[in-house]
Amino acid sequence: MFRGAHYHSVDDKGRVIIPLRFRNELGNTFVITKGLDRCLFVFREDAFSEMEKKLEAQPALDKHTIRLQRWFSAEALETQVDSQGRVAIPSNLRDFAVIGEDVVIVGAGSRIEIWSRDGWDAFNASLTDSDISESAAEVGLGK
Repeated sequence: MFRGAHYHSVDDKGRVIIPLRFRNELGNTFVITKGLDRCLFVFREDAFSEMEKKLEAQPALDKHTIRLQRWFSAEALETQVDSQGRVAIPSNLRDFAVIGEDVVIVGAGSRIEIWSRDGWDAFNASLTDSDISESAAEVGLGK
């Protein structure tokens, strides 16, 4: 289970340090792909494979299946951290997430999210207590 937020800088080669406690949970190989709200999703390799298998089990010509396969798989990168705990984020994914110099690496349950610092701040500023209460009720946490 991934929890917490960590603030880091991106070096001139597009590399960012993955926090040690996240690296330990991720394993040797993991997948970075496009996420929602202009962030990147980072999945353990087995979790990403499980999601792909669920999509493969859906009707091949279903528009929702096709949409999700394209979104998550087309630019997915299977990768590893280097000896200094860094991962290189390719320019296409940095561009998608509008990642510049500062990032926030967020634990989000079964995945990690990598946000631009500005994107993370804007996302949090946009939420209200009402939004959080509504979402909690929708998923059954309000009971």
